[in-house]
Amino acid sequence: MSIERFWNGEGGGREVLIVAYPLILAQMSFTVQVFIDRLFLTWHSPEAVAGAVTGLFAVWAFVGLCIGTGEYLTTFVAQYLGAGRPERIGPAMWQGIYFAVAAGAVLASLAPLAGPVFDLAGHDAVVRVHEVTYARILLLGSTAVILMATLSTFFAGRGNTRVVLVVNVIATGVNAILDYAWIFGNFGFPAAGVAGAAAATVTSQALGSAILLALILRREHRRAYQTLAGWRLEPALFARFLRFGLPTGLQYSVEIGAFALFMILIGRIGTVELAASGIAFNLNMLVFMPMLGLGVGVSAVVGRHLGAGRPEAAERTTWSAFGMSLGYMSLCGLLYVGAPGLLLAPYAAGADPGTFPAVASVATVLLRFIAFYSIFDMMNVVFAAGLKGAGDTVYPLVLTLCLAWGAMLVPAYVACELLGAGAYVAWSTATAYVVLLGLLFLRRFRTGRWKTMRVIEAAPERWAVVELTPTPP
Repeated sequence: MSIERFWNGEGGGREVLIVAYPLILAQMSFTVQVFIDRLFLTWHSPEAVAGAVTGLFAVWAFVGLCIGTGEYLTTFVAQYLGAGRPERIGPAMWQGIYFAVAAGAVLASLAPLAGPVFDLAGHDAVVRVHEVTYARILLLGSTAVILMATLSTFFAGRGNTRVVLVVNVIATGVNAILDYAWIFGNFGFPAAGVAGAAAATVTSQALGSAILLALILRREHRRAYQTLAGWRLEPALFARFLRFGLPTGLQYSVEIGAFALFMILIGRIGTVELAASGIAFNLNMLVFMPMLGLGVGVSAVVGRHLGAGRPEAAERTTWSAFGMSLGYMSLCGLLYVGAPGLLLAPYAAGADPGTFPAVASVATVLLRFIAFYSIFDMMNVVFAAGLKGAGDTVYPLVLTLCLAWGAMLVPAYVACELLGAGAYVAWSTATAYVVLLGLLFLRRFRTGRWKTMRVIEAAPERWAVVELTPTPP
């Protein structure tokens, strides 16, 4: 295929990239936000970064469920737009807002359970304090995190993704400043360490949510998309949103929860291995999170084409995204293998020189695992996004659940807990999980069953008004 043919036309690389690149940059800004959190906490202490990573994984198992559900509104918005029914976008958005507020309230009520849960992990006492602190604050502020992800779908589903980028950049900048102030006690803030990092994250997400809501309620959006008039709870629409969105959210939750348990197993091996795994995952996020932005873009474009009755363009969209991301992930894999010292240098700059070399030695090996499985991780994101843009959300959930336990957690537990194996064996099971997931998502996509799926309701019939003329006598 020529470059011109690949690039142009419906579903070509150009269309995908125009929608996806602001989302990719937005995800990169969020990645930078997490990276800064981990970097500052590494400078604070190895126990702080280890506790924050494990605390985040544990909480994100629940927050990810809600974020994944809310973000699925992208497909509703895209399919309504493609079907020529923009007036249904506002009502769909309000169902997501109600869900975000209710979900945040439920998660906040779980905050007191953080202590007893981490007591079961058996980690070092200092690490356990950081885990509990980070988890409680994120649970209490989860409404802001869920709401920001949900509100961004109004712009992502319509292809107006630059707004998502700008708001994410603002939130990231605010988070970085608050991290520096709140972790170390600068600008008159208390030196709160892990608590400061968590509070900075919640505050920046609340600001982003407020900006997005204000933009959604602008006059032109109220007129074109009924963003204010459609405020009512619609039980049928809300139920359909949950029917398709919850499996996506549960998939995220299952995967994040699996990696939270995986990190707990690593933590039982040792603090050095846990800190190294946290840094390796953090460096992986710098590469992988932009792929999630591409995935949202793919779902939006696929949904729009399917809403307009163009399944072949939807299929081409997914293959175009695969082609672009294959080159990107290959280059990143070479960087993981060829320049681990460069990647670890920012962590070493402010870390304890007596303890960090041991962490860096383990992290260097773990980056080789990431370099191998990153191609398959990309396949996971791209082909799952194509399926979800149509409404095929149950298969990804079931597949993720089966492989997370069958290919990763159970083998890792047997190897590490029962047979005394080390971190590298555990990481081998995680690699097997990612490889199988990518291959099986590709297989599902190629069956083509998703092409006949839709998430929106059928348009109401429009009855023509016929004027009857009396017949002359």
